[in-house]
Amino acid sequence: MGVYTFVCRSSGEEWTAKQLKGELEASAATPYELQRRLVAAASAADSAAGVQSSFAMVSPSSAVFQVIIGAVGGGAAIGGAAAGGAAAGGAAAEAPKSEEKKEEEKEESEDDLGFSLFD
Repeated sequence: MGVYTFVCRSSGEEWTAKQLKGELEASAATPYELQRRLVAAASAADSAAGVQSSFAMVSPSSAVFQVIIGAVGGGAAIGGAAAGGAAAGGAAAEAPKSEEKKEEEKEESEDDLGFSLFD
């Protein structure tokens, strides 16, 4: 597993990035294209499967970008928080299902008593 951290800066029309502790560098016209190039460069340097990345703006002209190669869970995730948010959302989506089952059980119990509110 390799962790690559880059300091990214904008100088007008171009974004450049240099690895914090290493020799990898890249440049591009947009932050998105810069991220793609940095992921490709880090992937070429480390052949492990699974890539995760996180891009955080520090100011309008600077950012920190981190690429993790061989991360647990694999898959590509631009913006590390996306994966965490999806997991939390899944748990929240399951909660109403259990409440619905409880409501259904209550309705069935009324039918079992042999009378209806609308008789």
